[in-house]
Parts: sequence; structure tokens; C-alpha cells
Amino acid sequence: MKVSFHHALFCIVLSCIAAGPGFSEEVVHVIQKGDTIYSIARSYGLSADEVLKYNKISDPSKINVGTKIRIPGTEAKGAAAPAPVNPQQTNGEYRVEKNDTLYSISRRYGISVADLLAMNGFSSSHVLKAGEKIRVPASGSANAGTAPTAVTAIKVDSSVKWPIKAKEIAQITGKLNGVQLTGDRQESVKSLTGGTIVSAGPYRGFGRVAIVQTPAGYLYVYGGCETLSVKEGDKVSAGSELGKLGIDTKTAKSQLFFFVYKGNTPVDPAKAPRA
Repeated sequence: MKVSFHHALFCIVLSCIAAGPGFSEEVVHVIQKGDTIYSIARSYGLSADEVLKYNKISDPSKINVGTKIRIPGTEAKGAAAPAPVNPQQTNGEYRVEKNDTLYSISRRYGISVADLLAMNGFSSSHVLKAGEKIRVPASGSANAGTAPTAVTAIKVDSSVKWPIKAKEIAQITGKLNGVQLTGDRQESVKSLTGGTIVSAGPYRGFGRVAIVQTPAGYLYVYGGCETLSVKEGDKVSAGSELGKLGIDTKTAKSQLFFFVYKGNTPVDPAKAPRA
């Protein structure tokens, strides 16, 4: 059976969350019709057996569209830190070296594998060759991509509607751009808009995450839930409960991680459309 990564935006968003520095996330991708497990594994410099064994899959023919595949080597202990930018890289061009993989290069420049493939017009089965020149973000972008995610407290504006009753708000900047809202455990997390649930499930360090796609193409990401009240494919309205707030293990507080995207660009959650 053929399967592939879905390179639509919501998978890129999940990849960004999973690879966000400071949160030690493993990379998770969603399977769709198109490619093979072999081509997926090659994108990360892995063998098909490594991917299958890591996910405890004995029969790849039984993998269904929508299955979440975990990538070996990026689990909670943290993937290897990005290597220093190669001096041969100039003006958005990088010369591939021996043992480079699409995954290692994407980590180096702070982008997802899907973005790197799209920049170069590669399919997910593309095999890199030493000496090959590929497109990458400009030097400034590479430096920014390896910068740690920063969390800065900001004033709570009572005129802004949030998914929970925020007691504290912190702005997240860096590879991830959004807000961290502090509330009460088991508090209802409510959707700010109507739309469709395009992803709903656990992601290490973020508890359970629900992503709502609006008719206008915005993606609203709600992470930090202890339980979810929705599943993929559900239709929700503004005010619908998405789940119950959990406790962040790093801070011992009940915190919601909230991000909004339009296209592949993060949107200030305070200014994002409300229904």
C-alpha cells in the first residue's frame, strides 16, 4: 500500500510544534495516499525498518491514511542539536556534504522537511547527493532558526477574548510564535471560531492538541489539553469545547499553548479573527 506525508499546512504546523527548540518534541507526521514508507524514511536519512520498528508496525500494508508516524531519533530526550552552518552556504544556497539528510539540513536552518522539499521542488523520495547544491533560507534566516524559543510575560488585556479565562499570558517567540495562557486545571478550552478539526491527539510536552481550520484558511492550534472533546473531522462552532486544560510538567501550571497561522505565516493570537 502506498502512503505519504500530507504536505498541507496543518502538517507543517505539527512539524514546527514537534521540533520547537526548548520543548524537546519528537517529530510526528500524518500519513496520506501517495508515497511509500521507504521514501518517507529516506527523507530523514533512515531505513524503512527503523521507522516500522519504532512505530511497532509489523505489516505496512495495514497502515491507513491519517495514521500518525513518529520519527526515530527525535523522541523526548531531544534530537541532536543543529550543526553549525557550513561556510559554503551563501545567499540561500547550500552544498550537500556526505551523510547530510533532508532532516539534518532542515534542522540546521530551522524549517520543516516539507518546507525544504517545497523550496527545491523535490518529492519526498528525493535522495541527496554529496556536492549537490540546494536552496535553503538565507544566512540570516538560518541564524534565527537556531535561536531558542523565548517566553516573555505580557499584560492581560481583559478586552481580548481567549480560549480560557487567562490569569497570566506569556508571549512565545522564536521558531514558535504564539502565546502561553495560564488557567485552571480541567477548565474548558473553547474554540474561538467555527471550523473543522484537522488534527486532534497527543504531542509530547504539549499534552493533547486540537487544530481548527476555519473556512478562511486560518489554523488555530490549541495545545496543553488533558483530555479532548473532539476528534479529527468534527465541525465546531465558536464557543464549542475542544477539551479540558491539563498541567504543564515543566512549570507545574495549567497552561494552554495557543498558536494561529494563515498560509505558512504565524499570526498574532491577540489579533487573530474571532467569530
